[in-house]
Formats: sequence, structure tokens, C-alpha cells
Amino acid sequence: MTWDYYAWLTCRGHGEETPTAWALSSGFVDHLSKCFLEAEIERLEAEEANNRERRRQAEDKKTILRKMYMQKASCRFPIKLYPQFHQIDFAPLSSWAWLGLQVDFELLTPWYSKDDRVFHVMDNPVRKDRVFGVPFMAGSSWKGMLRWACRVQAGLREHLEQHNGKLDDWRDPDWILHLFGNEKDEEENFHQGALVFYPTWFDKIGFEVINPHSRERRAGTQPVYYEVVPPGAKGTLYLLYAPWPGMKPGADPKDVPPRLLEAIEALLTTYGISAKRTVGWGTAKILKWRVYRKGKEPQEATREEWEREASEKGRGFWRFFWERKVLPLLKEGCAP
Repeated sequence: MTWDYYAWLTCRGHGEETPTAWALSSGFVDHLSKCFLEAEIERLEAEEANNRERRRQAEDKKTILRKMYMQKASCRFPIKLYPQFHQIDFAPLSSWAWLGLQVDFELLTPWYSKDDRVFHVMDNPVRKDRVFGVPFMAGSSWKGMLRWACRVQAGLREHLEQHNGKLDDWRDPDWILHLFGNEKDEEENFHQGALVFYPTWFDKIGFEVINPHSRERRAGTQPVYYEVVPPGAKGTLYLLYAPWPGMKPGADPKDVPPRLLEAIEALLTTYGISAKRTVGWGTAKILKWRVYRKGKEPQEATREEWEREASEKGRGFWRFFWERKVLPLLKEGCAP
């Protein structure tokens, strides 16, 4: 797998599928953003001169540019040209104690994370890779959300109810410190966790409109457009559980992974992985779990297998995967 764009182009050659600069983040978006900014300057000048007709023309120009972006964005971004983004290779794991985890999921509601571009035709563009322009969820975002889901599992909600919504006196249990390490502001015994996070890439772009209503007139005021990854898009979460010898706090390899799997399922299916989770965005259904261990064949559990054998018995998908696939793999002997 090649993360350097130019090295990747060299490996792929210059065939018809090679993306051009126009198709990348810096081409199509930059051109429309420049025109949009010029229209906004015209609008401000017309407003200052109290020229209503010129102001209307500038507003119309901005609307046309925004519509043009919404019509062409999904076909402009070269999402399908990067299938290797979705293929993290866990085959060459270095230690018997390490586990590679892969979770394939499908979005049920829109996913959104605000991009950090300064100029854009959309008020709320979705986060994309700076070079490729492909929507993605960063590994750091996964880490923050999963740590939060693990804390909820460890009683964070009850703690907040007892302390007026504040984190005062909250201390992560050892299994969370083992997975995620200390917070950045920790001054003593600072160490990293056993988990390594990878970005998740998405293969679709869509748009949503939120139209706040006036309570007096009971009518929409100003529609707010969001660029999102739409429901039905698929993504993959990759995690590497890589504890090292003598790691403190240590953990039983048969105790920590099931807690992690339960937190992953709760995060994806209940809490959501998106901004605006309070309106239900970012929830997904898990399609497949897969686990890798050094020297062993990868083991996977599909949704169809779980629904056929365990869903009626009330067992969660993560528990089915843990009992049927991961636990037997951990019990197998390993060569020294």
C-alpha cells in the first residue's frame, strides 16, 4: 500500500484511470471557491453602494455556483480510483500477542464531519483528504469516539449525573488506560495505549438540508446545506491491538478485547460516529467482523451468519464474533 500520492501514480502508470489535477481536491473545488469568493465580494460592494439589482445578481451567481458544485461533486471526486485505501494488510503482524481487527459497516444515517478548508462554496463541506479530496474519518477521530464509548461503558454517564455534568474526579479504569493511554495533559506516568487507529475512507458524497423553522410563522427561515456521506455508503474500521511486554497497566488478553468489541458495536449502532449525533446522524449497521493473528488464518463473522444462528437468542453481534471467532483463536497455541 502506498500513501504517497506521487509514488502511487508512478506505480499505477499514467493510464486512463489516473486522476488529473482537476479531479483532485485542489482543482474542481478551488476553481468554484474562487468564483464564489468573487461573487461574495460583488455582493458586499453592491450592499455598500445600496445597489439592489447588482446585489441580487451576485446572490444569483452564488446560488448557481453552489448548485453546480452539488450536481458535479459526486462524479468529480475520484473516489473509486482508490480502492487500496480500504485494504489495510494485517498479514505481517510482528507478535503473537497482537490482534488486527476489521469492522465493515454500512451507514444508516448521514455522516458528517466539518472540513477545515477556509474557502468553499458550501457552508458545511464534509471533511476530505487534503490531496485526494476523498471523504474520510481520521484515526484520531476514531480514537476520541471509542475512548468516549468505553468510558460510557465504564459508568461515565452515571458519574456525570452525580457531578452536575462535569468530569471532576473521573479516573479511567485500567483497561481503558491500557487501550488508549493517558490524556495529553497527564504529567506523571504518561504512556501510549495498545491500540493503533487507521482512517476510514468513504465512497460516496451526498447533500442534506436542514431548514430551521420560525416558531411564530411556522415556516422555514434559511435552509442550511450540509455536504455529507449519505446513508448506504460503506466504510471499514481498522484497529491494531498491539500490547508490548511489560506494558503498564497490563491486561488479560481475554478480558480487554471483548470490552473493546462491545464498545465498537455500541458506538456504531447506537451512539453514532458523526457530528450532529444528537439528531441521529452517523449510525450504522455492522456487516462483518474479521480478526487477524500472526501465523493464523483470518477469522470472520458475517451479519447473515449471526442473524441465522444467534440474533434470535438475544446475543449481540460482537459477542457472537468474540465467542465463535476470537476466543478460539486466542486459545490456539503459538510457536515461540
